Amino acid sequence: MGIANSFEPEKLVVGIMYTTPEQYEGALARLISDYGQPDLICPEYSFSGFSVYYDGEMDGQVLKRFVSFRDLVDPSRLSQIKLHTNDIESDFAVNGDRRVNIDPCLLSHGKFVMATTKGASFRVPLENGIYADLSLVYAKKQWNEFFWTYFDVKSDMIKSFLLEVRKIYREQRKSK
Repeated sequence: MGIANSFEPEKLVVGIMYTTPEQYEGALARLISDYGQPDLICPEYSFSGFSVYYDGEMDGQVLKRFVSFRDLVDPSRLSQIKLHTNDIESDFAVNGDRRVNIDPCLLSHGKFVMATTKGASFRVPLENGIYADLSLVYAKKQWNEFFWTYFDVKSDMIKSFLLEVRKIYREQRKSK
């Protein structure tokens, strides 16, 4: 019989989609207030260049950044973090339409997992209507995607950013 142990802490990485700098800055300020200081932020890029799926709801060309937070988190909190980021999205909404879209993710030595409210055959239910989407796995010294991985997450730019986040995470774990 196996013995259940506590989980190793993981790196909180949050994807923030927005259409104006003010929306990004407001969402980031809320996240910093709740999760602490970032240690790495990827350059702004056009999410609409990968998919126009959110352009209508968000009322314009959608921009995105991933933000890595310094403080590690218990991975069992992922669903609660997603519910909290949904509340932040609601605070920025206009007539029920989102103006920011916030996707909390967890990065560990060997995986990058996104939280989502959308079920699918390849997503694992967590709790309260939140699913875990295994988006990337680290093997052979690189991030490897699946057929379901979002197009922007498959990009070399995001994989390179996540390699840097992984280096920070590994250093943090060594010092524990």
